[in-house]
Amino acid sequence: MLVDLPSPYHKGTFVDLSLALAIRSWNSPRKETTVQRFGKPCHEAMLKNKAYVRKTKRGQVIKVVKEHYLRDDIYCGVAGCRKCTEQTTPVLTTPRKTAKAQNPHFIVPDTNVLYHQIDVMEHEAFTDVIVLQTVLEELKHRSLPVYTRVRSLVSDPARRFYVFSNEHNRETYVERKGDESPNDRNDRAIRTAAAWYSEHLGGSPTTVLVTDDADNRRKAVAESLQAFSVREYVSSLAEFPELIDMVATVNEDNADEEEKFSYPEHLSNSQISAGLRSGGFFSGKLSISPSNFLEGSVFAEVAKEERTILIVGREHLNRAIHGDVVALQFLPRSEWHVPVGMILEEEEANRTEEDADNSGDKMDTDVEVKETVPTAKVVGIIKRNWRPFCGTIEKSSVSSTGGMASQQSVFFWAMDKKIPKIRIRTRQADSLVGRRIIVAIDGWAKNSRYPSGHFVRTLGEVGDRATETEVVLLEHDVPFAPFSPQVLSFLPAEGEEWVVRDEHLVNRTDFRHLDVCSIDPPGCTDIDDALHCRPLPNGNMEVGVHIADVSHFVRPDNAMDMEARRRGTTVYLVNKRIDMLPSLLGTNLCSLRSDVDRLAFSCIWEMRPDATVVDVKFMKSVIRSKASLTYDEAQARLDDATLHDPVSTGIKLLNGLAKKLRALRLEAGALTLASPEVRFKLEEDQQDPVDVELKELKDTNALVEEFMLLANIWVAKKAFEAFPESSMLRRHPKPPATNFEGLQKAVGELGITIDVTTSKSLADSLDHAVVPSDPYVNKLIRILTTRCMMQAVYFCSGVVAEQDFWHYGLATPIYTHFTSPIRRYSDLVVHRLLAVAIGYEKGYVSDLVDKDKLKELSDVLNYRHRQAQQASRSSVELFTNLFFKGKIVSEEAYVIRVMKNGFSVLIPKFGIEGYVYSSSDDASKGTPSPFVYDGEQNRLIAGDVEIKLFSKVKVIVCVEEAGGAARRSRLVVRLTEPWVEGVSVKLEDITESQAQLQADTAAGKVVKKSKRQK
Repeated sequence: MLVDLPSPYHKGTFVDLSLALAIRSWNSPRKETTVQRFGKPCHEAMLKNKAYVRKTKRGQVIKVVKEHYLRDDIYCGVAGCRKCTEQTTPVLTTPRKTAKAQNPHFIVPDTNVLYHQIDVMEHEAFTDVIVLQTVLEELKHRSLPVYTRVRSLVSDPARRFYVFSNEHNRETYVERKGDESPNDRNDRAIRTAAAWYSEHLGGSPTTVLVTDDADNRRKAVAESLQAFSVREYVSSLAEFPELIDMVATVNEDNADEEEKFSYPEHLSNSQISAGLRSGGFFSGKLSISPSNFLEGSVFAEVAKEERTILIVGREHLNRAIHGDVVALQFLPRSEWHVPVGMILEEEEANRTEEDADNSGDKMDTDVEVKETVPTAKVVGIIKRNWRPFCGTIEKSSVSSTGGMASQQSVFFWAMDKKIPKIRIRTRQADSLVGRRIIVAIDGWAKNSRYPSGHFVRTLGEVGDRATETEVVLLEHDVPFAPFSPQVLSFLPAEGEEWVVRDEHLVNRTDFRHLDVCSIDPPGCTDIDDALHCRPLPNGNMEVGVHIADVSHFVRPDNAMDMEARRRGTTVYLVNKRIDMLPSLLGTNLCSLRSDVDRLAFSCIWEMRPDATVVDVKFMKSVIRSKASLTYDEAQARLDDATLHDPVSTGIKLLNGLAKKLRALRLEAGALTLASPEVRFKLEEDQQDPVDVELKELKDTNALVEEFMLLANIWVAKKAFEAFPESSMLRRHPKPPATNFEGLQKAVGELGITIDVTTSKSLADSLDHAVVPSDPYVNKLIRILTTRCMMQAVYFCSGVVAEQDFWHYGLATPIYTHFTSPIRRYSDLVVHRLLAVAIGYEKGYVSDLVDKDKLKELSDVLNYRHRQAQQASRSSVELFTNLFFKGKIVSEEAYVIRVMKNGFSVLIPKFGIEGYVYSSSDDASKGTPSPFVYDGEQNRLIAGDVEIKLFSKVKVIVCVEEAGGAARRSRLVVRLTEPWVEGVSVKLEDITESQAQLQADTAAGKVVKKSKRQK
């Protein structure tokens, strides 16, 4: 957009672009501004030139002259200022007083304060803050996420954060001195600006510089400025006592009490870069094992082959946490062993600090195994994955004070088992026990066994359903704030009164006469798809898949589109749904409800009776669904031979074709896998789980699935034909054969062979993987096969070779997502591509054909899709815990993994998994486990009892709550059958033990549990 700058910027006319953008955009939500230049220089502006030479990528040396304009009329932003004659709307209106700074003042934070203490600055206590241009620009280069958070504060009128363009003010701009570092120059610029404000305002109000740099504070005081550290300043805000707990500890050693522990020093960035260039180091994203917090892995290239590299033990992990991008160095080949699988949760390993040392640094390995795995050690951190973590305070680490008199050091356990416990200092320790809180990591000193962090805020009580649901969303980075007024402003003005009108029918095919219906789960309100089928005179069938035309309502690059892009997908939890689009669209105007006209994007096939496709057409349309059915309702129509109404007849025709389509897919090598999905029955008013059952799939589930797959495949072909370089597609890479080795060995003992040469051979193997005496084993093998797969991902067609488009699970050479635009942004992108491909849209935004931007978008959507899946699983885990709260249940289970000190089981009735420890009840007293681990055969043996993969056992399940008996809320699984003395338990013993544990917790006792109690 082209604008003329308002007074005072156009007085003399010639204005530098950088100055204009600094002034206009810092304190404005405006996204794009182009400055109108005029002809003559301005009498208010002073021009400074900076000249330097640089070398281009082609080796040319060029001279660059940068013009920098300084002005004397930049508004200070303070209400009632008498010196700023040309003012915009004032921002700084309410100077404050504190016990340490008793004169009315505005605070001026330096860059490090905003960078390290952003949680403090976001607290409601901080208003009327001057953010200097120097600080904001430096912050943008250091951390874009923190910069974005500061920009949000600036954009919030209630917070009154004002950006002052000190770098363009004649009196506050400072030149860098010859012997001055860039950092020292910026510190001097900040002090100069703070001093200018105090003088400009006549000393009342004044400014207070907040900096944690002791040298900067000393210089500020010498220049007659008030300056405090963050801790000093917030300690004087008596009305906000929680702030002192939120102050991050930066560059402080955090030695353990014994002062006997030390990690290797991390290498510097320059050393890491040199090592990566020379090939001495390699990099990767660290993943911590969910069953062993001291075992990590990265996926990297070894001998020109992508392989999993293991990092084992506390010293080799060297303060890296799950998700960090790390620099690694291979260990000598003599140390390339296969670690024996172990269940090692941090709660278990921290029985004593000495025990933690022994368990952490010398992990067991199987030195006799010929096939070794490359191992490495972390030598440096390239990018930290430090984010706010949800969790609880360890009750046993709290010394009761009865108030907030002094800070104490306590331990925090994150909900994520892959995150180490974090040491924080707080004055609220007593009140935080039994509550979910958020903690951020500040640092991890080499002489500290644990990272240090600070308290951010309290979420609510442990076990409270609303609190725990918020934790699920926060832990998986799911955007769940209400849609902003700016987003909602792009909804149709008519609201719920919007209807299809004649102008909407232009270039659309009218299908309102067809007997269209939708088939969805019960309670579904965001209906994306509908179908129809009718016979043709030539004996063939006309089949239609009609998808909600979301692209009609969500236009590219407006606020609603950008918010949908940011969210990426609708997230489905057990008790709620976090929508990608406002509900007016998702559950009303776009939803293909029955008996109302709706806009759609249709795929129409002519198919032979054997389900082969004769022809396909794509068109924008308008439909009127005749029935919105659940799977059960559609199944009832399918099963009732007496029903011959048009909708029922259409469903029966569709089902016949669907079975033939499925047979064709399976013949091509498509896989039929499985997962232990469950459905909860919730109380209508309380939303508490009252029952849990496995999801049952009916013919109508498969009917809908087949035609959605068919539509996605044909749309992918059409989009790629029109946009070979910029189609958004979806692929499923072939898993490496090594992924199946453990499963193949295990099923071999059952007389079953798994051939993974092709997807077809794998599918045939799974069909024959049957144990006649136990039909569930086949489903169990399919579940475990699913876990050997790679993850399907979105990608841009222009950046992947065509032979790699293949979707392994569906056995199709090309695939995309088209059928769910209400809940997936990828589908909305594909709708836009298809609209152009069929000539409906005559023009399109450039981003639609920019393969670099499409690749970037694909990466974002892959991340959002993964997070949504994990949030859904965590929600199921939460409601499973809620369901078992106060219950002790005995059920049959199957062993799905065997490790040295225990085994993992799947309980089919509930679709849940848990660990069973093989150690004795008296293991803490040195009593050995009755089980012996046979590494070669991968089984646990105790006398006549053998525990191996697919063994059927009986277990007891109960739940422990965080903040009470447990550090993290979790299911506890104990063996009851077969009976193994010292390991197996009786139901009545567990009932009695749990009752005593709850009584002790209620009485406020710190419960010291043995390992077997855990």
